[in-house]
Amino acid sequence: MAVGNPLTRARDAVWRPTPASLRLLALFGVIGNAGIIGTGGAVRVTESGLGCPTWPRCTGDSLVPTPHPEHAAVNMAIEFGNRMLTFLVLAVGLLVFIAALRLRPRRRDLLLLAAAQPLSVVAQAIIGGIVVLTKLHPTSVSLHFLVSPALLIFCVALWVRAGEGDAPPRPLVSPMLRWLAVALCAATGAVLVAGTVVTGTGPHAGDADSRRYGFNIEDVTRVHSLLAWVTVALTIVLLAALHRVKAPAPLQHRVRELFAIELAQGLIGYVQYFTGVPAPLVIMHMLGAALMWIAALRVILATRDRGPLPAGTPAAPAPSRPEHQPA
Repeated sequence: MAVGNPLTRARDAVWRPTPASLRLLALFGVIGNAGIIGTGGAVRVTESGLGCPTWPRCTGDSLVPTPHPEHAAVNMAIEFGNRMLTFLVLAVGLLVFIAALRLRPRRRDLLLLAAAQPLSVVAQAIIGGIVVLTKLHPTSVSLHFLVSPALLIFCVALWVRAGEGDAPPRPLVSPMLRWLAVALCAATGAVLVAGTVVTGTGPHAGDADSRRYGFNIEDVTRVHSLLAWVTVALTIVLLAALHRVKAPAPLQHRVRELFAIELAQGLIGYVQYFTGVPAPLVIMHMLGAALMWIAALRVILATRDRGPLPAGTPAAPAPSRPEHQPA
């Protein structure tokens, strides 16, 4: 098989990894876990949350959708598709773990970050089952969503760490600015949590008969909006402070990225609020939330330096067949 064959390159990326190939696999993990937030939103807005009314089976004794008198075929297909995407994300997590295990020299922190990914996806699947068994109770639905941002912490950290060295962290800015970056990330997380309450109170329940939070939708929306404005304010303060002290350009770039995503999120949020929360904008807003969280995590990781990549070599190849020696 030719060296340039895509299948060979894909195999070597996992079995004979380099820091670059591991980082690419880690990026796939980031994309997959962000994407499943969007498909989860599609399940909600199409009222397909109980398209597969049982778990782990879809209907009755069948693991795949079968005709059901109380569920439309399209709803079953959407919910089943979301379940299948979970297996795809799990497969990526397993490949990332294998690559981290095979990397030479082995890097313990990368291995731990990689191991967390398939384990977290399994936890996500179990919580998804609880969501179905509780008939989409808003608390279990909120938890189901929040597991994805928690998993993205490991995914983003691995993605970044795979491209840097193992030297002790060297701060690139003052402790005050590092704490400001941490506060910014915490505020972003609070926005995500508040967003689950808004969604659990609003019209998109995932199923017409599902329970909702008993809050006033305008009240929880105001709290969500206030937290979003706090996040924007912290971003502006951090960006101005970094510019004043002439912080490294990559760090300032990370904060500008976050600020741009926040503005886009705010625009989508206000448009969906004043237009009756249309389904496509809900999905866009959920994907934007994932991107905003990823950007906030990258800001924190950009406040320190871990040195250059260690000199590494791919995993050792399998021993070749010994040649026949002449008699």
